[in-house]
Amino acid sequence: MRTEPKPSRLDRIFARLDREPERPVLDVPRMTRHRVVLFGATLAFYITIVLAVVLTSWLVRFDWQAMLFRPYQQWPEIHAFLDYWVVLGQRGPTAVMVTAWLGWRSWRQHTLRPLLAFGAAVLLLNITVAVVKYGLGRSGPHYATDIGSNEMWHWFQAGSDIFPSGHTANAVVTWGILSYLAATPQARRWLSALSAVVSLSVGLTTVYLGTHWLSDVLLGWAAGLLILLALPWFEPMVARAEAEIFDLRDRWRSRRAAPATIPATPVEVPVALKPRTSAPEEPAAPEPVPTAPEPVSTVSTAPEPVCAAQEPVSMAPEAVSTPQEPVSTAHAPKAPLYLAPGPHTARSDRTPVTPVGSRRPPQADRVTRGTTTSAHPIAGG
Repeated sequence: MRTEPKPSRLDRIFARLDREPERPVLDVPRMTRHRVVLFGATLAFYITIVLAVVLTSWLVRFDWQAMLFRPYQQWPEIHAFLDYWVVLGQRGPTAVMVTAWLGWRSWRQHTLRPLLAFGAAVLLLNITVAVVKYGLGRSGPHYATDIGSNEMWHWFQAGSDIFPSGHTANAVVTWGILSYLAATPQARRWLSALSAVVSLSVGLTTVYLGTHWLSDVLLGWAAGLLILLALPWFEPMVARAEAEIFDLRDRWRSRRAAPATIPATPVEVPVALKPRTSAPEEPAAPEPVPTAPEPVSTVSTAPEPVCAAQEPVSMAPEAVSTPQEPVSTAHAPKAPLYLAPGPHTARSDRTPVTPVGSRRPPQADRVTRGTTTSAHPIAGG
């Protein structure tokens, strides 16, 4: 009997997650009149803080009083704890934690809106805060040299990028995005209170550690709140980006699921062919048959005049061409040799003819064979 394997605990978890609806209807915040009023008030507060610091007003004197009070020396027992607590405002660790949580939500709800909204908020925060930081160039308390001054316009000095506080603004946006993306009103209220406590405590911790002026923290709170209040204006862009990403995913899945199609071979149009007609065969030329030799008479007769060689007839068959494929012509046989008419004898049957006389040139000192010569006198005594 065949039994199915028992599902593991991880399989049961994924099966439970698959029961979630495909696309839940989420409450997307809209840019209401109440939100517009809050955005305007926060922007006015932001500009007021900047002008107060640039003009070296009472806020700058209050910054110096808080710095010279040196809170880290007044309450040293909480210094170690606050060194770890301030990490909740650092961009790297907080972005990883919040991205993991929002990624889990995106997977469960089958939507990319939480991740895209958080990415848009972080991008806006980095741009706006960096422009003001490097544009004003204010030095921090650890790098201040002139007591009572605003310590601004130090663009090329170390530690001149602390206004507004990046830790404070990042804490407002990172933890405030959780309340912004909450699914229910009750969860939104609880998360709003939690993010306010975390962002306020992180800002005050930077003042305690002596890394920021108090005005830096105030401007950081305002900068982060402006980003959260302006996010509904970017919701249409987030929706378009999500639709394009899902459309790209669907096309990629359909391309992978589609079977591999074999390209169709082109069908040739049939061509009407004419029947092949072979050329009429011509009889081969008869080979010359040697005739019996006749007796050679003693009387020399003049040979008969040789007739002119007949013109050779080409034996190559005519090439038959069809519209589909050419027919190659066959090699023409060699034309037979035509001899002069008359009887012909073989070379071995001919009578040898001996030439008369010697073919040697005459020599004066030689004696013809058969004649006697006179004895030559022997010289000497």
